[in-house]
Amino acid sequence: MAIQLWDHQEILKMRRAALIVHAIHDGLRGAIHPGISTGELDRVALNVLEEHGAKSNFIGYYDYPAQTCISRNAVMVHGIPSDTEIVEAGDLVSMDCGAVLDGYHGDSAFSVVVPGGDKTLTERRQRLCDITEAAMWVGVAAMATESHVGDIGRAIDGFVTSFTPEPGIVEDFTGHGIGTAMHMDPDVLNYATRSRGPKLRPGMVLCIEPILTEGKQDNVTLEDGWTTVTQDGSDACHWEAQVALHEDGIWVLSEPDGGAAALEPFGITPVPLGE
Repeated sequence: MAIQLWDHQEILKMRRAALIVHAIHDGLRGAIHPGISTGELDRVALNVLEEHGAKSNFIGYYDYPAQTCISRNAVMVHGIPSDTEIVEAGDLVSMDCGAVLDGYHGDSAFSVVVPGGDKTLTERRQRLCDITEAAMWVGVAAMATESHVGDIGRAIDGFVTSFTPEPGIVEDFTGHGIGTAMHMDPDVLNYATRSRGPKLRPGMVLCIEPILTEGKQDNVTLEDGWTTVTQDGSDACHWEAQVALHEDGIWVLSEPDGGAAALEPFGITPVPLGE
């Protein structure tokens, strides 16, 4: 496993790409509503990319056909946006987005429960969304305080399994390193294993991305070769943050405040490299 360590200037380049992805998220949050198609949402992302002079690192990746991955309800990951797929009130929608600028990559994801719909269903979906987002930040905090990459997965696992009923942790899709390619070593698991994995070292930039389900994590990929759904039809949720570790601490590249607000309850203050 060859893990790339990045210098100050390289991390700053990733920061710029990651903030473009954050701007895409802002655009999608403002645009999503019952009745909009996922294809329209994909074009919102494209407009933001063009405004910033960047390109999606998703489109064309192993022939992937869209700017973003938009996954509704039982779609676990890699939902392909379409003009015929319409967002409905109460949907749980995960939106995974990326950007490449000057050869450096940004990649992060968020989920929302669309307002309206059946109250009981939306409350269940919001619970799953909240736990998944919180699990991501538990993983980010572990990157700041622990010593090995595997400790991130241990922390996420311990957090998720503390809930009753317990969400399923998807093991078939993991976080990853990132830099001059979207997916690089090391794999960042969302569950505990016997191995603690490689040591966390300054210069690492990792994408921490738990994917949880309301039911079991077993899944199947549809005929399009991308869309992956839960086998039992349960809802799934996906959150992802891009995080740099440097000599003085961590810095969440995908958040304008570096993750300060979300990490405050953990007693962690992110440290920027200077912009």
